[in-house]
Amino acid sequence: MKIKRIEMYQVDLPLKEGRYSWSGGKSVDVFDSTVVSVMTDSGLVGWGEVCPLGPAYLPAFAEGCRAGIQFLAPQLIGENPLQLEKLNGLMDAILKGHPSVKSAIDMACWDLLGRHTGLPVCELMGGRYGEDFHLYRAISQTAPEEMAENVKGYRDEGYRRFQLKVGGDPEVDIQRIRHVAAVLQPGDRLIADANTGWLMEGAMRVVRGVRDLDVYIEQPCRTYEECLSIRRHCDHPFVLDEVVDGVEMLVRGKADMAMDVVNIKISKFGGLTRARLARDLCVQLGVAMTIEDSWGGDIITAAISHFAHSTPTEYLFTSTDFNSYVTRSIATGAPQRDQGRLRASNQPGLGIEPRLDVLGAPVWSSDAI
Repeated sequence: MKIKRIEMYQVDLPLKEGRYSWSGGKSVDVFDSTVVSVMTDSGLVGWGEVCPLGPAYLPAFAEGCRAGIQFLAPQLIGENPLQLEKLNGLMDAILKGHPSVKSAIDMACWDLLGRHTGLPVCELMGGRYGEDFHLYRAISQTAPEEMAENVKGYRDEGYRRFQLKVGGDPEVDIQRIRHVAAVLQPGDRLIADANTGWLMEGAMRVVRGVRDLDVYIEQPCRTYEECLSIRRHCDHPFVLDEVVDGVEMLVRGKADMAMDVVNIKISKFGGLTRARLARDLCVQLGVAMTIEDSWGGDIITAAISHFAHSTPTEYLFTSTDFNSYVTRSIATGAPQRDQGRLRASNQPGLGIEPRLDVLGAPVWSSDAI
């Protein structure tokens, strides 16, 4: 099997809540997602998606992803999409870094592998663990009372994991955490995610101000070293995200005892192939994980579900369902949350079929060069 053509689509994903806000006054109203189709000489087609969280979260943005795909994709024509390690090595040789550019292509090739073998991607990634798995709900940054009300509403929908967006004024953030903690029930889990938003002095004030609460502290500061210092001065379980962008950081973090949980985002690692390597290393190191991506629609949600469902249950801290946050569906067959839980499809590949009437015409095709 050889890659015959690669096409690219652009689609806007408006938010149901209108706006998603996090530290530093950053926010997104409409997510700009890129969908990729990888067509083969056998007639099979695989689908992938990449959707950065705006231009100011990680060193990735939507227009940059599309520019990178236009550069990279033509050089993959004629390659075997089922040879995933070889293909990823080739992409790394052609384009240094820029993992988000490679993510949708790699995801589409996993979809192809599943369609070719007749197996769901989760079975190809290690097997299906359990019937379903827990989801978290991200709570956009607003006033403390409003965030607590939002948590109560999502708890009524079945969620038991809540990722609270903090990283603002330390005094206000302490109140945000306290207001939300007051509405939780036994068995719920609360994560205070600063998204690198605190200076060290602010982070120290917050962790001391909520010392009596059962809360996870996520990515309080910008650098690994700053986060490690806060970790060594607090009693809370600790989550790292933005600073972990490769297996080297996982090894370093484990050696330093810098985290209890790590977030594995598919596009941050360059696709499912490299993310699986990170996941399997975490299992060997004994580190729990949140399995997710930066953002996305139905295709990314399907990929997350297969990745999470093939992660041993005891190491899966939580996961997410981005398609429930947005107003536009871009594929049929994507998993839908049920009482705050999700399960991967039993269909071959990612188990989705794109809604071409929603995606519209491709914005670029390798045939056009």
